[in-house]
Amino acid sequence: MRVIQFSDAVNQLDKVIDQVVSDRDMAIISCECCEAAVLMSEAVYNGMMDTLHLLRSSANAKHLNKSLAQYYKG
Repeated sequence: MRVIQFSDAVNQLDKVIDQVVSDRDMAIISCECCEAAVLMSEAVYNGMMDTLHLLRSSANAKHLNKSLAQYYKG
């Protein structure tokens, strides 16, 4: 994850977007006058939302943890 100043992000927005998409990473956009923001690809965002949805239910989370344990056990 890289940190980029707001003014640099504005001047190079196309490059910053290309980089987060190609690297499947995020960029923190830092600004002196306000709170920082995070830029990420749609694929990364959708993956995070899917994970949050699956873990929202405690029954689902238990089932996923059990499945992972079985997978790692072999």
